[in-house]
Amino acid sequence: MSQAIPFSRNAGAARARHGKAMLLPIARRTADELALRVHLSLDALRRGAGGIGDAQALTQTMLLTGFLAECGFGEANGEQLATAERVVSMVFDIGRETGEWKLDDGGFEVFAAIATNYDQQLHSAPLWAITEASDRLDRFTAGMPYQAPMRKRA
Repeated sequence: MSQAIPFSRNAGAARARHGKAMLLPIARRTADELALRVHLSLDALRRGAGGIGDAQALTQTMLLTGFLAECGFGEANGEQLATAERVVSMVFDIGRETGEWKLDDGGFEVFAAIATNYDQQLHSAPLWAITEASDRLDRFTAGMPYQAPMRKRA
């Protein structure tokens, strides 16, 4: 019969476990679920069967990918993100005017690369980086300053 692992009940031990967890990637199942949502939105927009929620999901993914790349995880350059921003702006403009939410082939290619990068970032970036990127996205959507604080280097 297996025994429970005896964890110390003091606050210092809990902080130490939390600190160690922040250095590890998120659970594979969680990463897969987050990435799947993005890929489903991308596919829906490619087929012309998407909606505003799918366009918002791609926009959030674009921002998160950029924020994670700024933390040193994954590849995302300013030109790629600027192109993606133009593409998704057109999706929003056309979607609001016509009710048709879709990506053309060029837009699909741009966001397919971002979705693939995001998938890789979710599977490799530590929890602290994902948490920081998510916090920055929350501040961005709230209209607050969202730039990453300068980190001290040892």
